[in-house]
Amino acid sequence: MSTLSPFHLAIPVNDLNMCRNFYGKVLNCPEGRSDEHWVDFNFFGHQLVIHQRPEAENQENKVFNPVDGKDVPVPHYGVVLHWEEWQKLKKNLKGKNVNFIIEPYIRFQGEPGEQATMFFLDPEGNALEFKAFKNMSNLFSK
Repeated sequence: MSTLSPFHLAIPVNDLNMCRNFYGKVLNCPEGRSDEHWVDFNFFGHQLVIHQRPEAENQENKVFNPVDGKDVPVPHYGVVLHWEEWQKLKKNLKGKNVNFIIEPYIRFQGEPGEQATMFFLDPEGNALEFKAFKNMSNLFSK
C-alpha cells in the first residue's frame, strides 16, 4: 500500500502577520520555517506557504460555480479530512466565530459522493473548503 504524498501550495497574501495568526491560531496549523516575506505551515499534513504579495499585484475577481444548490468559490483549496476530524474542526471554527461562506452541511446525501463540507475565507479572501467522506472509498466515485 502506498502512502499519499503531501501537496505543496504557495499562496499570496497582503498581510503576512494577519494570515500567520489565522493559519497558526484559528486553524491550529503548526508553523515551520519562515523568513521576512514567507511562512511555512503544516496544513493538516501538507505544506502550505503564505508569501507576501507585492504591493503592485491585484487580487483576481472571484468566480462561483453552482454545486448542490450552493455558489462554490473558484479557486479554492483545502483538505479532505476523516469524518471525526472534520467534526472537530467544524466545532473549533464555530467556537472561534469563523464566518462561513457555505455553512457546514452534508452534500450529496444518499449518493456515492456523500460528504460533509464547509467553506470559509482566510483574512486575504482565499477560499478554503474542508470536506470529509463518511466512506473514504467514495472519494473518487462517480
